[in-house]
Amino acid sequence: MLIARSPLRITLGGGGTDLPSYYRNHGGFLVAAAIDKYIYVTVTRPFTPGIFLKYSKLENVTHPHEIQHPIVREAISMLGFKTPQLEITMLADIPAGTGLGSSGSFTTALLKALYAHQRKLLHPYDLAHLACEIEINRLKEPIGKQDQFAAAYGGITCFTFNKDDTVEATPLKIPVDTMFDLEDNLLLFFTGFSRGAGSILKDQNIRTQQSDEQMLNNLHFTKELGIRCKEALEGGKADVFGKLMHEHWEHKKKRSGGMSNPKIDEWYTLGLENGAIGGKLVGAGGGGFLMFYAEDRNRLRHAMARAGLEEVRFRFDFEGTKVMI
Repeated sequence: MLIARSPLRITLGGGGTDLPSYYRNHGGFLVAAAIDKYIYVTVTRPFTPGIFLKYSKLENVTHPHEIQHPIVREAISMLGFKTPQLEITMLADIPAGTGLGSSGSFTTALLKALYAHQRKLLHPYDLAHLACEIEINRLKEPIGKQDQFAAAYGGITCFTFNKDDTVEATPLKIPVDTMFDLEDNLLLFFTGFSRGAGSILKDQNIRTQQSDEQMLNNLHFTKELGIRCKEALEGGKADVFGKLMHEHWEHKKKRSGGMSNPKIDEWYTLGLENGAIGGKLVGAGGGGFLMFYAEDRNRLRHAMARAGLEEVRFRFDFEGTKVMI
């Protein structure tokens, strides 16, 4: 049995500029951090022929084209399994639809496990590229590339998305004490709302392709904000980064009416009144996790607990997608 794991991620700045509809014309940039919450995929060879899948559903089919799970179907087809005899199980520390990049994390873990099953190695860049090929090009999902690349590389990384579809990955040159400061003072709280990113990102895609001036100006600003976040963190100014998060959230909400809702706005205001310098929803928006940078984390924790929000504590992951066994 092979077990592959892939980290989830949080976006620190520049999120949304990794969609092809934007970066192919303007170039994209963001800073993302992998965290120690994972998607696990196991691959083994069962005693009987066929493909056996275990996730929120159970599947038992003979040929790859019969697989209902779209990512698994495309991955097995792409790797050219002629007469598959596979059993694949999927597990997650945190469920999908919470804004932490679970789809990209799952795809990279699946590909890593399937390649290892065939005794093949994959460089992180190639792994992320193949995951994007499946999700963006084959399945036509209206998503960006950051989830796949953040999962494959791990760490706290600056990603530049070039107009020719290539991606440059550079580790953030963050001082060690600033990194520990981030780990201590970045807090994640689950809103209780789960949603797919598709509807919000589809709207962003369409408006970007139509050269909607308001959307393009918003994304231009977001890219510049990502660069400012990089500079603040590399300069050891975590408090400045916290203030930039607030600025980011105020502009992010303008992209879509579904980005937030009155309850999320209420919790966000509560956070700012109880020890947070700034914050935002992680991911495309509409639900998932509220992330705050706190100057008084104990006060913030108590306020969020009283409001009924559950905290998920984390550390950064520096290993990326890997085969464990």
